[in-house]
Amino acid sequence: MKHSIRALMGACAVSALATAALAETTITVATVNNGDMIRMQSMMEDFYAQHPDIKVEWVTLEENVLRQRVTQDVATNGGQFDVMTIGNYEVPIWGARGWLMPLTDLPADYKVDDLLPSIRSALSVDGSLYALPFYGESAMVMYRTDLAEQAGVSLPDQPTWAQIKEAAAKMTDKDAGIYGICLRGKPGWGENMAFISAMANSYGARWFDMSWEPEFDSAPWQAAFKDYLDLMTNYGPPGASSNGFNENLSLFQQGKCGMWIDATVAAGFVTDPEESSVAENVGYAVFPNKDGVDNHGNWLWSWNLGIPKSTDAPEAAEAFVTWATGPHYTQLVAEKQGWRAAPPGTRKSLYENATYLAEAPFATLTKETMDAATPEKPSVQDVPYVGAQFVSIPEFQGIGTAVGQQFSAALAGQMDADTALKNAQMLTQREMTKAGYIK
Repeated sequence: MKHSIRALMGACAVSALATAALAETTITVATVNNGDMIRMQSMMEDFYAQHPDIKVEWVTLEENVLRQRVTQDVATNGGQFDVMTIGNYEVPIWGARGWLMPLTDLPADYKVDDLLPSIRSALSVDGSLYALPFYGESAMVMYRTDLAEQAGVSLPDQPTWAQIKEAAAKMTDKDAGIYGICLRGKPGWGENMAFISAMANSYGARWFDMSWEPEFDSAPWQAAFKDYLDLMTNYGPPGASSNGFNENLSLFQQGKCGMWIDATVAAGFVTDPEESSVAENVGYAVFPNKDGVDNHGNWLWSWNLGIPKSTDAPEAAEAFVTWATGPHYTQLVAEKQGWRAAPPGTRKSLYENATYLAEAPFATLTKETMDAATPEKPSVQDVPYVGAQFVSIPEFQGIGTAVGQQFSAALAGQMDADTALKNAQMLTQREMTKAGYIK
């Protein structure tokens, strides 16, 4: 009788294992090919230890392609992805349209009240979160202190664009393959237009007046864009019209850029001694302003994980996004790769952590620039929209990319600045009229 019971128990165990194997849930995660997201994929052993019944398949894409793919999928209810890496531009628009699952019943150990208020607000619709932040950022100047010293450059903590230009000229040594400044040139609303919009804001420009008329024909836009082209033509690297965040990161790590003005999240990579040849010689400054304009063009961005309504595995998807954006993950990265590598800009507790502040010399400035960002008033002039380096309207994704293509073409020498600005004005006015913003 005992042998029969044992045999029955053994059969039940085999059956249970077979059922568990059959019950394994596979989710597909669409993400961007930047360093923090690649690092996340290397941490998956921890996730699988906690969730052996969930398998994650990755679709890792270049930023512009990612945006195109996830937008098409979520808008058509395609169901190709269970988790999407999206920005704080998409989240409120898609959440309001009912395209994303609300994340309203998060576990206590997620510590939702620890999220930075500005980031939490940017990802909420009517008080409900529609995505969870993986990292947050503003923008700042990163520069080589050794090169600055050799060139006799003393960059202040809050430089003007005139001081940036002077420093770029002094640090440029094209014969040695060193360029005074590296800036985004790759077309895209979240690539070159993120930078150029922030730069234009710091000149006193705005995308639209209070009647939604585009303002590329205004003096501040003219000045900002022409100065951008001047900087890049004289002191930038060759082929800059193809360079986005990742390309400039690589150039800076190789020691080819005197200065790089871009996302604060880059600081963790340019100071990584295993990846960056200039890790020990990086200084930081606030995003520049134009003389006489009290606006440093601080942008506010976050990469976030959202769950489309079309997923057929909502519980598994939520388990993944809470793991990847929760405090446990931050601790995991710190243990594996040091606190400098921890995902920045999402949690208050990180900026109360003395060890992080000591190991990450860029941490305080990152927090200060994020706190100083004013998406509700990105320009010194009044605006009808919200958004620092973008405009929070559904049409901006198409308009911003189209304008970015004009500006990138000008950087490549295919047209002059006046033509690019004129084209930007015309195409933006046409699309805004078509969409009903302009009467």
